[in-house]
Formats: sequence, C-alpha cells, structure tokens
Amino acid sequence: MAGISGHWAFAFGVLGNIISFIVFLSPIPTFYKIYKKKSTEGYQSIPYVVALFSSMLWIYYAFLKTNTTLLITINSFGVFIETIYVGFYLFYAPKKARVQTVKMLLLSVVGGFGAILLVTQFLFKGAIRGQVVGWICLVFSLCVFVAPLGIVRQVIETKSVEYMPLLLSVFLTLSAVAWFFYGLLLKDINIAAPNVLGFIFGILQIVLYVIYSKKEKVILKEQILPEIQKLEVIVKDENMNVNKKLPELTQEQIIDIVNLAGLLVSDKMQVSTCPHDTNCGVKAATNVENMPKLHTIEAS
Repeated sequence: MAGISGHWAFAFGVLGNIISFIVFLSPIPTFYKIYKKKSTEGYQSIPYVVALFSSMLWIYYAFLKTNTTLLITINSFGVFIETIYVGFYLFYAPKKARVQTVKMLLLSVVGGFGAILLVTQFLFKGAIRGQVVGWICLVFSLCVFVAPLGIVRQVIETKSVEYMPLLLSVFLTLSAVAWFFYGLLLKDINIAAPNVLGFIFGILQIVLYVIYSKKEKVILKEQILPEIQKLEVIVKDENMNVNKKLPELTQEQIIDIVNLAGLLVSDKMQVSTCPHDTNCGVKAATNVENMPKLHTIEAS
C-alpha cells in the first residue's frame, strides 16, 4: 500500500508541477503590456513579491523533509520566474513604485525570510525545525489563498468579472486539487491543508464568474435595445446642419418606403440587364405610375 500511495503521490506531484508551471507563466501577457507601454502604471508588484517569498519558503521546507523533490522543482522555477518579473517591474516602474517595491523586497525576502532562516536554524533542531517551518508555510499559504477575497468582493459590488480571469481561476483550482492529494498521500498536513481553502475559493470564483458574466450580457442587451428603439430621422441641409427632427414613422409609412426601394432597385437591374431594349424606359415609367402613394410626413 505504501508503494501504491507513493506512486500516486508522484503522479499528483507531476500534475501539480505542470499546472503550477502554467500559473507561474500567466503574468506574461501583463508584462508584455508593460513592455509595450514602457510603464507599469495601473499594475502593482505585490503579487510577484509575495509569490517570490512563498516559493523561497516552500523550498526551505522541502529541504527539511524527505520525498519532496517535486516541491523543490516547481518552487525553484517559481523563484526564477518571479525574480525576472520583479526585475522587469523595477526596470519600467516610476520612481515611487520602484521605491515601494524595493522596500517590500527588503522587508519580506531579505528581512522576513532571513529571520525565519536564522531563528529556525539556531532555536530548533531535527524534526521540530521542519514542523515549525511547515506551520509558517501553512499560515502564509492560507493568507495567500484568502487574498482573492478582495477580487470576489469587487465582483459582487460591481457585478462585473472584468478583473477576474476565468482561465486563471480554473488553473488555480486544479493546482489546489493536485497539491492537496500530493500532501494527503505524503501524509503532510502542511501541504494538504492550505489547498483545501484554495480549492474552495477557486470554486467560488468560477461560480461567481458564471453568474455575473451572464448578468453582464443581460445588462448590455438592456442598454443597447432602448438606444436602437430611440433612433430618429434627422433632416440636414446642404451644409450638414441639423434643421428639424421628423416624427417617428408609422408601420404603413415604413412599408411604403420599403416598396419604393424595391421598385427602384428592380428598375435599375432591369436597365442594366437589357441595355439595347428600347422598351426598358417604357417599363420603368409604367412601374413608376403603379407605385403606391406614400403618406406625407410633415415636419413639426
């Protein structure tokens, strides 16, 4: 049984690596926009600094445990890619945003991680050290998973899913599932527990997306239809100056206009198809005489 659970743990670990790899690459379109604009205005560096700090914590925890190679591989890539993101952000950020990002880096990556490393190395030994670092990772991961509540609140208040991409929510949910089973099969609560919350919030975001994306479509229809119904006929002179607005056409008047247009088109087609027929002009005149009389539209 231990061998079977080990194989399943490896499978879920590989799956978690693949999904997390995609999640780590998801900000690339954002940084492409930053590159095109040559500015980071409208974007914050907090998510990338937090992700960098989280990856460093999990690597440290993985080195204190056994059979956690897959945890090391994906978080090593996380440290690499998040460092590039932060560096890219610093390069294009204005002075104020650059200073704030540097402060966060010093506070979290240098100060925070450095303090955790020193305290756990000198105050704790053996298995106790791994448990303490594991609990720190667990608490920090819970905080990271709670962070999307701000987006959830924004979606509910604005009734818009503009700032909550569905694809990213789906991948984060799948990632939580994979890492939950990986931790469960390894009997490691520090890996499994945070991903329960991650799965719940992921499902919540997907449900909200489905609900409010439908409402957005309904609202757009309600806004567009009245505008179409309020269309008016406007009379313009030769200088394109608006003179008067004509009253709305009745159904009978609309039918007459359509009939007139149809007759004119048919006459043009007839002349073009029989240019050498001397009776074409007679036929056209006959058609004009037989046209229904239009209702007069008086300008008010």
